[in-house]
Amino acid sequence: MNAEHNPNRINERLVSLDTLRGFDMLWITGGGTLVVFLAKATEWGWLNVIAEQMEHVPWAGFHFYDLIFPLFMFISGVAIPYAITGKLEKGTPKRELVNKITKRMLTLVIFGLLYNGAFENGFSDLRYASVLGQIGLAYFFAALIVMNTKQVRTRLIWLGGILLGIALLQLAVPVPGFGAGEMTKVGSVNSWIDQHFLPGKLYGGTFDPEGLLCIVSATAVTLMGSLAGAILRDGKAASARKAGFLVISGAALVIVALALSTFYPIIKAMWTVPFDLLTAGVSFLLLSLFYYIIDVKKWQGWILFFQVIGLNSITIYMFVRIFGKSLANISKFFLGWLANPAGDFGMVILTIGGIAFEWLLLYYLYKKRIFLRV
Repeated sequence: MNAEHNPNRINERLVSLDTLRGFDMLWITGGGTLVVFLAKATEWGWLNVIAEQMEHVPWAGFHFYDLIFPLFMFISGVAIPYAITGKLEKGTPKRELVNKITKRMLTLVIFGLLYNGAFENGFSDLRYASVLGQIGLAYFFAALIVMNTKQVRTRLIWLGGILLGIALLQLAVPVPGFGAGEMTKVGSVNSWIDQHFLPGKLYGGTFDPEGLLCIVSATAVTLMGSLAGAILRDGKAASARKAGFLVISGAALVIVALALSTFYPIIKAMWTVPFDLLTAGVSFLLLSLFYYIIDVKKWQGWILFFQVIGLNSITIYMFVRIFGKSLANISKFFLGWLANPAGDFGMVILTIGGIAFEWLLLYYLYKKRIFLRV
């Protein structure tokens, strides 16, 4: 399928994409914590199983919480055909778009440094790698690829090349003192590269989950998102057929990832190829579900809660980091009279209060049409 020269392509903003982004952000801005406290308070076995999914796996393996970050990157990739390809088709000079994505990348890198405490602790022992920096850099490289390729087939070649390169490095390149294929926090090729070429403090001591090789690997997830965006943008209107393409793509990626995981572990901290394929596959499936319900069937009465979060995702991410302690105090100030006598349910009440305050703030920005977009 040629995704670049169809005159019937749609250009409207995908409502489902903003909703899915809000669903994604909810879990790291209080939703996951709420499930954990609720499980502790109720001691319901089935809820304890779900609560376990609200934590990252220690190393190899996969929990739902490991999906949050790559899903966000996948979503940013879905937007590329709308934000980049659409402007190219309207005659926007490529240089102007390159300048735009460069500014976006630099802004997110700077925000990442601030998130890591540049103002709080200074630069002497700063961690330079960051979630926001990885988002900015991976989007930048993925957008460059989309911008300079006209056919989906060419992008698939780029995607295959990136994934193959990562696999060869992680499986076949010997690390001094450890050999090839070492998948540990100390002996992996990711660790060696981060220790030798990434300045500043490493999150894991001997490695960084947002390190240099992880950024390249995450570019592949963002690029897979752009392929999903090309599917959705191709044609006049939302359709079940497009949702079907997403389901088939997602299921195929999950199957391949699970097959590879028999000898090539799923490790989020290393962004191994099976991890990339699994998270992209699940992201395809989630996008298909949200797209079918919201854009195809037009069942939209429930989406405002998530839209409000999704349209200001960077804002709430930075807000929780900067004002997290104040947020807890605000919730306690207003709801302490309910929480204090409630025992284990007290933390459930306070967490709900924190989420409510965050949402009301975002709703105010939403009503005022104030969005932090970079």
